[in-house]
Amino acid sequence: MRRTDPEGHGPVRYGPPIPGQGLPVPPGLAAAAVGAHTEPTGGGPRLLDAACAYWARRGLPAERHRTAAAPGAPALLLALTAALGGDVLVPLPCAAWWRPTARLLGTSVFHVATSAECGGVPDPYALLETVRRVRAEGGDPRLLVLSVADDPTATVAPPEVVHETIEAAAGEGLHLISDETWRDTLHQPHDTVLLSPAEMLPDRVTVMTDLAGPFLPPGWPAAIARFPDNDTGTRLRDRVLDVLTALGARLATPVAEAAAYALGEPEEISLRLTESVRLHARVAAAAHHAVVTGGALARPPQTGRHLYADLGPLRPALTEYGVGDAQELEDFLTARLGMPAPGGHRFGDDLGALRVRLATGPLLGATDEERTASLTSLEPLELPHVESALTLLGSVFDDLRDDARRWESPR
Repeated sequence: MRRTDPEGHGPVRYGPPIPGQGLPVPPGLAAAAVGAHTEPTGGGPRLLDAACAYWARRGLPAERHRTAAAPGAPALLLALTAALGGDVLVPLPCAAWWRPTARLLGTSVFHVATSAECGGVPDPYALLETVRRVRAEGGDPRLLVLSVADDPTATVAPPEVVHETIEAAAGEGLHLISDETWRDTLHQPHDTVLLSPAEMLPDRVTVMTDLAGPFLPPGWPAAIARFPDNDTGTRLRDRVLDVLTALGARLATPVAEAAAYALGEPEEISLRLTESVRLHARVAAAAHHAVVTGGALARPPQTGRHLYADLGPLRPALTEYGVGDAQELEDFLTARLGMPAPGGHRFGDDLGALRVRLATGPLLGATDEERTASLTSLEPLELPHVESALTLLGSVFDDLRDDARRWESPR
């Protein structure tokens, strides 16, 4: 994560990876990764059938000819963006890899503010204003990328917000890509309602999932897409396969076999997912408490393996340490915490805002033995290595809070 060049801010090659599970690969998943070839462009029958069954279990029926797979979500989004053409709209903030993917094509990317209670889904009024402004300036907005279960904010958009935004997007004729990478990692799955945009607007929504979210290690890149069941979906899938073919973006057979096994959700995979979500939820809640107690602002994490913090209230203390923007905050916290702490500028936020995404994976331990102990423990927060990591996190923020109070201007 640390920059190796002292010049500039935020080069693409230093962008943050997806927050990993930080856990050993389940034995059955490792055993499934066999083969020495590559899949056909867009994925082979076994993988596509497994993807269709996965979506059907979540109330999103799919057919093989309406599905595609690629070696990672960035390649899939690149192909989708190239196939759709036009300008791209994304929420502010958004996943770190969305904007660079679009800009590789020379496509203009426009940020839209999100609602106060959630990230990932643009505010409907802000969306309408942005679309009309871009068109008035000669732009051609065609695509909205959103995420109901969000990276980086770790929030889940309420159904009413999703509904209003989808209606606004449909009224402006936009195609939507719903990134549902984190839908299976809800911290309170029985209390949190997640509504896929594809349930509301099936004719204009393509669903995309990076399997590193629920199932696979980040080093095994695989992503799947579900296209609308109409002529638009057919043409879009055909164009996406053309782009993937031109890129040579085919899945390695071992990764495809592992992905198909995971998408089948055998007991080993379902149990691991449940246990890992429970673990990361507990650690995220503890990290959130430490961050907020230390004087920063953060929405309670509801999904994923991360949280998003605003250190604006701690600016007086950070200024004394030479931290004045998000890149300097990233460097400062990465060094203090001994773990990656990507600044908010990676996610489209203003460089001057002191925001940061903190992942929970590094808090689970430094070795496979420690991480496995975290997974299997009834009280993971009481394990020495987890407690130590959380204590360090808390002490860094507590020190900043105390320094900020000490250096406040007298009233």
